[in-house]
Amino acid sequence: MSLSERLNVEGVETTPPRVTVRVWELPVRITHWVIFLAVVVLSVTGYYIGRPFVIVGSDPQFLMGWMRSIHFVAAWVMIAAILARLLWSLVGNRWSHWDQFIPVSRDRRTGGGEVTKYYLFMRRKPPAEIGHNPLAGLTYSAVYVMFGVQIITGLALMSLEDPAGILYNLTGWVFDIGSIPTARLIHHLIMWLTWGFVVHHVYSAVLIDMEEKNGLISSIITGRKEVEVSRLEE
Repeated sequence: MSLSERLNVEGVETTPPRVTVRVWELPVRITHWVIFLAVVVLSVTGYYIGRPFVIVGSDPQFLMGWMRSIHFVAAWVMIAAILARLLWSLVGNRWSHWDQFIPVSRDRRTGGGEVTKYYLFMRRKPPAEIGHNPLAGLTYSAVYVMFGVQIITGLALMSLEDPAGILYNLTGWVFDIGSIPTARLIHHLIMWLTWGFVVHHVYSAVLIDMEEKNGLISSIITGRKEVEVSRLEE
């Protein structure tokens, strides 16, 4: 009988052996922070464009022009980061793969139910996961769908500056579905939904980090988490 087995028999709680694993690759971490910073810039500038809350100098149009320019640049940066992240979901490691976001496997679907039980206080500890848990992955999929709608409506609104341009030819169909004010409303509402997700995302990350003590919060910077050896064998 091993030492750990003898300790368990005697009622002494032992900590399962852990190993440090690089879960989040550099492209995942970079795109994560680029998207977050872009959301911050887009939210501030977008809110200003809709409701100017500062007027500087005798020509407020000058500040508005800057806000719009920054908004457009941040939008293209965010689009590039999202496309890069989607590409990496095809070529990255197992924890960044697309099937971590869409529960195609039975294990992921079953795991989603167990995570839901944890959030509903029906189980004491969350299921052990190395990467995204199934429910989180599905939530991120919904967020990316929201981003897609926001990008399309945003590009359509941007294209109004040149109705004869290529951008309008690509996105002008949006206004065949709904009016310009409707597109603006949807674009604006998704901003608030995104910030609702951010609040929940941070709360959940802190909660799981405290429960599992695996370095989840710092992992989005370092890329590394402390994982039980037994999890690597699954």
